[in-house]
Amino acid sequence: MPPKRKTCTFILIPLCAPENAKLPTALALGSFDGLHLGHKKVIKAILKEPIGVPTVVSFWPHPREVLFGESRLRLDLPNEKRFLLEPLGIEQLVLVPFNKTLASKSAETFVDEILVKTLHAKHIAVGENFRFGRNREGDVSTLKNIGSSLGIKISIIPILEDNHGRLSSSRVRKALNDGDLKHAKYLLKRPYTFRGTVEKGRGLGKKIGWPTANLKIDGRKFLPSLGVYAAWASIANKKERFLAVMNMGPQPTIDPNSLSAVEVHLLDKEINLLGQELIIEPVQRIRLQKKFENIEALSKQISLDAILAKETLIKSSKSK
Repeated sequence: MPPKRKTCTFILIPLCAPENAKLPTALALGSFDGLHLGHKKVIKAILKEPIGVPTVVSFWPHPREVLFGESRLRLDLPNEKRFLLEPLGIEQLVLVPFNKTLASKSAETFVDEILVKTLHAKHIAVGENFRFGRNREGDVSTLKNIGSSLGIKISIIPILEDNHGRLSSSRVRKALNDGDLKHAKYLLKRPYTFRGTVEKGRGLGKKIGWPTANLKIDGRKFLPSLGVYAAWASIANKKERFLAVMNMGPQPTIDPNSLSAVEVHLLDKEINLLGQELIIEPVQRIRLQKKFENIEALSKQISLDAILAKETLIKSSKSK
Protein backbone atom coordinates (compact mmCIF):
# COMPACT_ATOMS: atom_id res chain seq x y z
CA MET A 1 0.00 0.00 0.00
CA PRO A 2 1.44 3.44 -0.95
CA PRO A 3 2.42 5.69 1.94
CA LYS A 4 -0.25 8.15 3.03
CA ARG A 5 0.35 11.63 1.62
CA LYS A 6 1.37 14.08 4.33
CA THR A 7 0.03 17.60 4.52
CA CYS A 8 1.56 20.46 6.43
CA THR A 9 -0.65 21.95 9.14
CA PHE A 10 1.48 25.04 9.59
CA ILE A 11 1.73 26.46 6.07
CA LEU A 12 -1.41 27.62 4.31
CA ILE A 13 -1.93 25.83 1.00
CA PRO A 14 -0.95 27.91 -2.04
CA LEU A 15 -3.46 29.76 -4.20
CA CYS A 16 -2.18 29.72 -7.74
CA ALA A 17 -2.85 30.02 -11.46
CA PRO A 18 -2.91 26.77 -13.47
CA GLU A 19 0.58 27.30 -14.92
CA ASN A 20 2.08 27.55 -11.42
CA ALA A 21 0.50 24.41 -9.98
CA LYS A 22 2.45 21.47 -8.58
CA LEU A 23 2.17 18.53 -10.98
CA PRO A 24 0.79 16.00 -11.72
CA THR A 25 -2.61 16.57 -10.11
CA ALA A 26 -5.55 14.66 -8.74
CA LEU A 27 -8.19 17.35 -8.95
CA ALA A 28 -11.68 18.09 -7.69
CA LEU A 29 -13.33 20.42 -10.18
CA GLY A 30 -16.14 22.82 -9.27
CA SER A 31 -16.96 26.08 -7.51
CA PHE A 32 -17.25 24.49 -4.03
CA ASP A 33 -18.75 27.72 -2.71
CA GLY A 34 -19.53 27.21 0.95
CA LEU A 35 -17.74 23.86 0.98
CA HIS A 36 -20.74 21.93 2.31
CA LEU A 37 -20.91 18.14 2.76
CA GLY A 38 -21.75 17.54 -0.90
CA HIS A 39 -18.58 19.37 -1.93
CA LYS A 40 -16.53 17.44 0.60
CA LYS A 41 -17.69 14.13 -0.91
CA VAL A 42 -16.26 15.21 -4.27
CA ILE A 43 -12.99 16.24 -2.63
CA LYS A 44 -12.69 12.98 -0.68
CA ALA A 45 -12.80 11.05 -3.94
CA ILE A 46 -9.39 12.33 -5.05
CA LEU A 47 -7.80 11.60 -1.66
CA LYS A 48 -8.43 7.85 -1.74
CA GLU A 49 -5.48 7.14 -4.03
CA PRO A 50 -2.27 9.25 -4.06
CA ILE A 51 -1.93 9.44 -7.87
CA GLY A 52 -1.34 13.19 -8.02
CA VAL A 53 -1.10 16.34 -5.91
CA PRO A 54 -4.55 16.75 -4.23
CA THR A 55 -5.91 19.88 -5.87
CA VAL A 56 -9.14 21.86 -5.96
CA VAL A 57 -9.74 23.65 -9.27
CA SER A 58 -12.30 26.45 -9.57
CA PHE A 59 -13.08 29.26 -11.99
CA TRP A 60 -12.59 32.93 -11.12
CA PRO A 61 -14.62 35.00 -11.60
CA HIS A 62 -17.82 32.96 -11.66
CA PRO A 63 -18.80 32.07 -15.27
CA ARG A 64 -22.21 33.75 -14.92
CA GLU A 65 -20.49 37.04 -14.08
CA VAL A 66 -18.62 36.94 -17.38
CA LEU A 67 -21.37 35.51 -19.57
CA PHE A 68 -24.44 37.29 -18.20
CA GLY A 69 -23.10 40.19 -16.13
CA GLU A 70 -24.59 38.75 -12.94
CA SER A 71 -23.16 39.70 -9.57
CA ARG A 72 -22.13 36.48 -7.83
CA LEU A 73 -21.16 37.07 -4.23
CA ARG A 74 -19.18 34.22 -2.67
CA LEU A 75 -19.81 32.40 0.59
CA ASP A 76 -16.06 31.79 0.75
CA LEU A 77 -13.51 34.02 -0.95
CA PRO A 78 -10.41 32.24 -2.29
CA ASN A 79 -8.20 33.16 0.68
CA GLU A 80 -10.89 31.96 3.10
CA LYS A 81 -11.30 28.74 1.16
CA ARG A 82 -7.64 27.89 1.61
CA PHE A 83 -8.16 27.72 5.38
CA LEU A 84 -11.04 25.30 4.84
CA LEU A 85 -9.33 23.06 2.28
CA GLU A 86 -6.01 22.52 4.04
CA PRO A 87 -7.40 20.40 6.92
CA LEU A 88 -9.14 18.16 4.36
CA GLY A 89 -5.82 17.13 2.81
CA ILE A 90 -5.89 19.44 -0.22
CA GLU A 91 -2.45 20.80 -1.08
CA GLN A 92 -3.28 23.58 -3.52
CA LEU A 93 -6.19 25.69 -4.75
CA VAL A 94 -5.97 26.50 -8.45
CA LEU A 95 -8.09 29.31 -9.90
CA VAL A 96 -8.67 29.13 -13.64
CA PRO A 97 -9.22 32.66 -15.01
CA PHE A 98 -12.63 32.60 -16.66
CA ASN A 99 -13.16 34.85 -19.67
CA LYS A 100 -15.07 34.75 -22.95
CA THR A 101 -12.16 33.08 -24.72
CA LEU A 102 -12.26 30.18 -22.27
CA ALA A 103 -16.06 30.10 -22.49
CA SER A 104 -15.84 29.62 -26.26
CA LYS A 105 -13.73 26.45 -26.00
CA SER A 106 -15.37 23.10 -26.59
CA ALA A 107 -15.60 20.60 -23.73
CA GLU A 108 -12.85 18.49 -25.31
CA THR A 109 -10.54 21.50 -25.80
CA PHE A 110 -11.04 22.62 -22.20
CA VAL A 111 -10.04 19.21 -20.85
CA ASP A 112 -7.09 18.92 -23.25
CA GLU A 113 -5.65 22.42 -22.75
CA ILE A 114 -6.38 23.11 -19.08
CA LEU A 115 -6.79 19.79 -17.27
CA VAL A 116 -4.39 17.63 -19.26
CA LYS A 117 -1.64 19.78 -20.80
CA THR A 118 -1.49 22.42 -18.05
CA LEU A 119 -2.51 20.55 -14.88
CA HIS A 120 -1.41 17.03 -15.90
CA ALA A 121 -4.54 15.58 -14.33
CA LYS A 122 -4.37 11.89 -13.43
CA HIS A 123 -7.68 11.82 -11.56
CA ILE A 124 -10.68 14.16 -11.93
CA ALA A 125 -13.66 14.21 -9.57
CA VAL A 126 -16.88 16.19 -10.15
CA GLY A 127 -20.47 16.22 -8.95
CA GLU A 128 -22.99 14.46 -11.16
CA ASN A 129 -24.57 17.77 -12.25
CA PHE A 130 -21.25 19.21 -13.51
CA ARG A 131 -21.38 20.94 -16.92
CA PHE A 132 -18.52 22.46 -18.85
CA GLY A 133 -17.36 23.73 -22.23
CA ARG A 134 -18.97 26.01 -24.80
CA ASN A 135 -22.67 26.54 -24.05
CA ARG A 136 -22.32 23.98 -21.23
CA GLU A 137 -22.21 21.27 -23.90
CA GLY A 138 -20.16 18.86 -21.78
CA ASP A 139 -21.61 16.76 -18.99
CA VAL A 140 -20.36 13.86 -16.86
CA SER A 141 -20.80 11.41 -19.76
CA THR A 142 -18.60 13.62 -21.91
CA LEU A 143 -16.00 13.74 -19.17
CA LYS A 144 -16.07 9.96 -18.71
CA ASN A 145 -15.55 9.40 -22.44
CA ILE A 146 -12.65 11.86 -22.61
CA GLY A 147 -11.07 10.41 -19.50
CA SER A 148 -11.35 6.87 -20.84
CA SER A 149 -9.63 7.84 -24.10
CA LEU A 150 -6.78 9.57 -22.26
CA GLY A 151 -6.32 7.10 -19.40
CA ILE A 152 -7.51 9.58 -16.75
CA LYS A 153 -9.45 8.26 -13.76
CA ILE A 154 -12.86 9.96 -13.55
CA SER A 155 -14.99 9.97 -10.39
CA ILE A 156 -18.62 11.11 -10.61
CA ILE A 157 -20.14 11.83 -7.19
CA PRO A 158 -23.93 11.66 -6.65
CA ILE A 159 -25.71 14.76 -5.39
CA LEU A 160 -26.09 14.69 -1.61
CA GLU A 161 -29.60 15.25 -0.23
CA ASP A 162 -31.31 15.51 3.14
CA ASN A 163 -34.97 15.61 4.14
CA HIS A 164 -35.32 19.10 2.67
CA GLY A 165 -33.78 18.36 -0.73
CA ARG A 166 -30.41 18.81 -2.40
CA LEU A 167 -27.56 20.25 -0.37
CA SER A 168 -26.52 23.38 -2.22
CA SER A 169 -24.85 26.75 -1.87
CA SER A 170 -28.23 28.32 -2.74
CA ARG A 171 -29.73 26.86 0.43
CA VAL A 172 -26.93 28.37 2.49
CA ARG A 173 -27.51 31.75 0.88
CA LYS A 174 -31.24 31.56 1.58
CA ALA A 175 -30.56 30.74 5.24
CA LEU A 176 -28.27 33.77 5.52
CA ASN A 177 -30.82 35.95 3.72
CA ASP A 178 -33.39 34.82 6.28
CA GLY A 179 -31.01 35.59 9.15
CA ASP A 180 -31.11 31.89 10.05
CA LEU A 181 -27.53 31.29 11.18
CA LYS A 182 -28.47 28.02 12.84
CA HIS A 183 -29.63 26.47 9.57
CA ALA A 184 -26.64 27.88 7.70
CA LYS A 185 -24.39 26.19 10.26
CA TYR A 186 -26.26 22.91 9.81
CA LEU A 187 -25.75 23.04 6.03
CA LEU A 188 -22.09 24.05 6.24
CA LYS A 189 -21.31 21.82 9.24
CA ARG A 190 -19.31 24.77 10.57
CA PRO A 191 -20.07 28.33 11.67
CA TYR A 192 -20.46 30.90 8.92
CA THR A 193 -17.81 33.65 9.26
CA PHE A 194 -16.54 36.70 7.43
CA ARG A 195 -13.53 38.99 7.73
CA GLY A 196 -13.07 42.74 7.67
CA THR A 197 -10.47 45.38 8.43
CA VAL A 198 -11.35 47.94 11.10
CA GLU A 199 -11.30 51.44 9.65
CA LYS A 200 -11.93 54.84 11.17
CA GLY A 201 -15.60 55.75 11.31
CA ARG A 202 -17.43 58.96 12.19
CA GLY A 203 -17.54 58.15 15.91
CA LEU A 204 -21.34 58.27 16.05
CA GLY A 205 -21.55 55.13 18.17
CA LYS A 206 -19.09 56.49 20.69
CA LYS A 207 -21.16 59.66 21.07
CA ILE A 208 -24.14 57.68 22.30
CA GLY A 209 -22.06 55.41 24.55
CA TRP A 210 -21.69 52.44 22.19
CA PRO A 211 -18.35 52.67 20.33
CA THR A 212 -18.14 50.34 17.35
CA ALA A 213 -15.48 48.86 15.11
CA ASN A 214 -16.42 49.74 11.55
CA LEU A 215 -15.45 46.93 9.19
CA LYS A 216 -14.35 47.23 5.59
CA ILE A 217 -15.56 44.01 3.92
CA ASP A 218 -14.52 42.64 0.54
CA GLY A 219 -17.41 43.55 -1.76
CA ARG A 220 -17.42 40.05 -3.28
CA LYS A 221 -18.36 38.41 0.04
CA PHE A 222 -21.92 37.20 0.66
CA LEU A 223 -23.19 38.64 3.96
CA PRO A 224 -26.25 37.88 6.12
CA SER A 225 -29.38 40.02 5.82
CA LEU A 226 -29.69 43.36 7.56
CA GLY A 227 -30.30 43.38 11.29
CA VAL A 228 -28.73 43.26 14.72
CA TYR A 229 -26.83 40.11 15.63
CA ALA A 230 -25.18 38.39 18.56
CA ALA A 231 -21.70 37.55 17.28
CA TRP A 232 -18.28 36.31 18.21
CA ALA A 233 -15.37 38.53 17.19
CA SER A 234 -11.71 37.63 17.09
CA ILE A 235 -8.56 39.26 15.81
CA ALA A 236 -7.03 37.40 12.86
CA ASN A 237 -4.27 34.97 13.86
CA LYS A 238 -5.21 35.19 17.54
CA LYS A 239 -7.14 32.57 19.50
CA GLU A 240 -9.08 34.78 21.92
CA ARG A 241 -12.60 35.64 20.86
CA PHE A 242 -14.90 38.32 22.24
CA LEU A 243 -18.60 38.65 22.92
CA ALA A 244 -20.06 41.20 20.53
CA VAL A 245 -23.23 42.76 19.22
CA MET A 246 -23.22 43.60 15.51
CA ASN A 247 -25.29 45.93 13.36
CA MET A 248 -25.57 44.99 9.71
CA GLY A 249 -27.03 47.81 7.64
CA PRO A 250 -27.51 51.62 7.67
CA GLN A 251 -28.17 53.89 10.67
CA PRO A 252 -31.85 54.88 10.26
CA THR A 253 -32.04 56.78 13.57
CA ILE A 254 -28.68 58.57 13.63
CA ASP A 255 -28.30 59.18 9.90
CA PRO A 256 -31.19 58.10 7.62
CA ASN A 257 -29.02 58.75 4.54
CA SER A 258 -26.13 56.57 5.66
CA LEU A 259 -24.93 53.67 3.55
CA SER A 260 -25.16 50.08 4.74
CA ALA A 261 -22.24 49.19 7.02
CA VAL A 262 -21.00 46.48 9.37
CA GLU A 263 -20.44 47.79 12.92
CA VAL A 264 -19.27 45.61 15.80
CA HIS A 265 -19.35 46.54 19.49
CA LEU A 266 -17.29 44.34 21.83
CA LEU A 267 -19.10 43.57 25.07
CA ASP A 268 -17.18 44.10 28.33
CA LYS A 269 -13.98 44.93 26.40
CA GLU A 270 -12.25 48.13 25.34
CA ILE A 271 -9.58 47.46 22.71
CA ASN A 272 -8.11 49.72 20.05
CA LEU A 273 -8.87 47.69 16.93
CA LEU A 274 -8.11 50.29 14.27
CA GLY A 275 -6.30 48.65 11.35
CA GLN A 276 -6.80 45.14 12.71
CA GLU A 277 -8.46 42.37 10.73
CA LEU A 278 -11.43 40.90 12.58
CA ILE A 279 -13.08 37.54 12.02
CA ILE A 280 -16.80 37.73 12.77
CA GLU A 281 -19.03 34.75 13.51
CA PRO A 282 -22.67 35.89 13.67
CA VAL A 283 -24.59 33.44 15.85
CA GLN A 284 -28.16 34.73 15.98
CA ARG A 285 -30.14 37.65 14.61
CA ILE A 286 -31.61 39.45 17.59
CA ARG A 287 -33.91 41.81 15.73
CA LEU A 288 -34.51 43.62 12.47
CA GLN A 289 -33.40 47.19 11.98
CA LYS A 290 -35.75 49.92 13.15
CA LYS A 291 -35.87 53.71 13.21
CA PHE A 292 -36.31 54.97 16.79
CA GLU A 293 -37.93 58.22 17.90
CA ASN A 294 -34.67 59.65 19.25
CA ILE A 295 -31.09 58.84 20.26
CA GLU A 296 -32.12 58.03 23.84
CA ALA A 297 -34.56 55.36 22.65
CA LEU A 298 -31.90 53.91 20.37
CA SER A 299 -29.31 53.78 23.17
CA LYS A 300 -31.81 52.07 25.47
CA GLN A 301 -32.55 49.46 22.79
CA ILE A 302 -28.83 48.81 22.23
CA SER A 303 -28.52 48.15 25.97
CA LEU A 304 -31.21 45.50 25.65
CA ASP A 305 -29.55 44.13 22.51
CA ALA A 306 -26.24 43.83 24.38
CA ILE A 307 -27.84 41.91 27.23
CA LEU A 308 -29.59 39.51 24.85
CA ALA A 309 -26.46 39.09 22.73
CA LYS A 310 -24.37 38.20 25.79
CA GLU A 311 -26.95 35.68 27.00
CA THR A 312 -27.20 34.14 23.53
CA LEU A 313 -23.45 33.78 23.10
CA ILE A 314 -22.85 32.32 26.56
CA LYS A 315 -25.65 29.84 25.97
CA SER A 316 -24.25 28.88 22.56
CA SER A 317 -20.77 28.30 23.99
CA LYS A 318 -22.16 25.97 26.66
CA SER A 319 -24.15 23.93 24.15
CA LYS A 320 -21.07 22.99 22.10
